[in-house]
Amino acid sequence: MERGSPALDLSGADIRALFSGALAEVLENIKPSGGVLIIPPDITRFHSRAGFFVCVASEALEKRRIRFAVLPALGTHRAMSSTEIGRMFPGIPKQRFLVHDWRNGPVELGRLEADWVAGVTEDAVRFDWPVQINRLLRDGDACLGGPPSLIISIGQVVPHEIAGMSGHGKNILVGCGGKEAIDRSHFAGAVYGMERLMGRTDTPVRRFFDEGLRRFGDLLPPIFWVLTVLSPRTAGERAPGESGDGLALRGLYTGFGRDCFGKAAALARRVNVELLEEPVRKAVVYLDPKEYRSTWLGNKAVYRLRMAMADGGELVILAPGLERFGEDGEIDALVRKYGYRPGAVIRERAAGDGALGSCLGAAAHLIHGSPEGRFTVRYCPGTNAAGPSLSRGEIESVGYEWGDLDKALGRYGAPALRPGWNTRGGERFFYVPNPALGLWAEKARFTGSLLRG
Repeated sequence: MERGSPALDLSGADIRALFSGALAEVLENIKPSGGVLIIPPDITRFHSRAGFFVCVASEALEKRRIRFAVLPALGTHRAMSSTEIGRMFPGIPKQRFLVHDWRNGPVELGRLEADWVAGVTEDAVRFDWPVQINRLLRDGDACLGGPPSLIISIGQVVPHEIAGMSGHGKNILVGCGGKEAIDRSHFAGAVYGMERLMGRTDTPVRRFFDEGLRRFGDLLPPIFWVLTVLSPRTAGERAPGESGDGLALRGLYTGFGRDCFGKAAALARRVNVELLEEPVRKAVVYLDPKEYRSTWLGNKAVYRLRMAMADGGELVILAPGLERFGEDGEIDALVRKYGYRPGAVIRERAAGDGALGSCLGAAAHLIHGSPEGRFTVRYCPGTNAAGPSLSRGEIESVGYEWGDLDKALGRYGAPALRPGWNTRGGERFFYVPNPALGLWAEKARFTGSLLRG
């Protein structure tokens, strides 16, 4: 099933009808004798509408008395809290939810050879790559009554700093992948060059996922892909019968295989990539405190605007929910130790330091989060009962500048600003209310053609 257009704005009723029909056909054809494992993104992709799809799927499976469980594709993120589960997946019992442990839970299906990896990355890296998945995808558990008969993978397709475009195989091999696979895929993308792959469909790291599924996908149950494409409504667009969150669902693509991903990515390039005629000297980004509590996540503000920023410019990140650097203690410690330094520095230190060299995913994150000396990144954290979640000294120690959140909110008026160019107090700046929803780049810095994908 495919529905997609830059002008499309599917209502909740439309989405339910389209997805319910496609899922009913799948269940009728497969007739799963075992359980169904649903794999959506976690709370950091709340706006993907994945929660709605999971609720619709759970209703259909319960009606047919088919066992199911939900495994959020956490990747390296923290497990979702009960409150977050209730917000994103309302009405689904908490006991249906399983937790992905990227350090301890995965099994290896096979490996892609070092020569193959070097070939697709143009010799950016030379190591083999393990195809790892959470064992639950293959073996299931008591909640499913044994191995699953079907996997439903749900995700949003949007520009991404590692894969080029998110979604599809990334949801399985990174979102439910293991430490080595995540480390090496992220580092490969970082060394190859974030600017060379963001917004593209066919990238070196995407080929990791495609080849891994091609060679070893038969070891898993069938995967039914459900892919969404969303973008903010433009001025004058009205939500179809509901207030919503200001986002329109422009595309819904489902199927088995890769075709649905290619079509979703083509639409995402049209609606989620904004090429600017001029560089941005001042950018202001707002991070929703319900979703962004670490620079590990909040640095999407850096990733998605780095190609838009002018030399000597300033990126102001309003982060009222900021609590920490990394999503776990080990990564947090590495960020504190090495900081967001230029890529060449991080690559050198990863090669010579065992701690960073054994956590290449953290090295990749540090490379991506660096302004490379071109512009200033100013983080403005919130406060809690104990004071600042991250102090001025802590923020400055990793290579960023610190800003006062209250003063910045008063000066810029976020989050009530309109996306894009604004002028306030005589100052012109570019505002992004959620960096996870797109990619912004100056045309002159965007190398290659989007049409090549």
